[in-house]
Amino acid sequence: MKSNFFRGVSHGIPICLGYLSVSFGFGIKAVQSGLSVAAASIISAVNLTSAGQAAGVDIIAAGGALIEMILVQLTINIRYSLMALSLSQKLDKGFTTPHRLAASYGITDEIFAVCSAQKERLTPSYMYGMIFVAFLGWVTGTTLGAAAGQLLPASVSSAMGIVLYGMFLAIIVPPSRKQKSVLIVVLAAAAVSILFRYVFTAVSGGFAVIISAVAASALGALLFPVRDEEAVE
Repeated sequence: MKSNFFRGVSHGIPICLGYLSVSFGFGIKAVQSGLSVAAASIISAVNLTSAGQAAGVDIIAAGGALIEMILVQLTINIRYSLMALSLSQKLDKGFTTPHRLAASYGITDEIFAVCSAQKERLTPSYMYGMIFVAFLGWVTGTTLGAAAGQLLPASVSSAMGIVLYGMFLAIIVPPSRKQKSVLIVVLAAAAVSILFRYVFTAVSGGFAVIISAVAASALGALLFPVRDEEAVE
């Protein structure tokens, strides 16, 4: 069990280092939105979702409604449920229901990618090791970023605040260059977002995110449907 745990830790160290820098940007963004260092750290500790947290902080800062927060988080984070379903096919017999529930807390894009690449069955201790070290990186970076955001000059804090968005660009740019379908969906989402930013200004930021995501996804599904034989492959 110990060997699996430390193997998970070693596989999670690169994720930890990436999270440390990205969550630093989220911490700065959180304090700029009026949250305390403690509040920002707690948000990161209980969520582990960069895009969801960024959108959530915007809704909090704008005084959005609870239903708006719920719908935004559902739209942004529903992919984690799909990732969990996929990983369920790789779990060993030691993954009882309590272990499944505990491990589901730590499923992120990066952890899913690393776990999916493993040839052997996933054990609870392996996933706990990876989740533990990734959690440390995410929360520590948030705390440091939030503390720095209260001390650094406003100009420096604003510049550091774009780190989180840099990560989002790093996620969408490579696949957009390789696949026309991804590029069109990304451009569609950006176009709809711009409309809400400059034309339909009465719509709140949270609902703008929901509509943009759903509209772009629907367009992608309509223009680039996945054939049954491709889905099987």
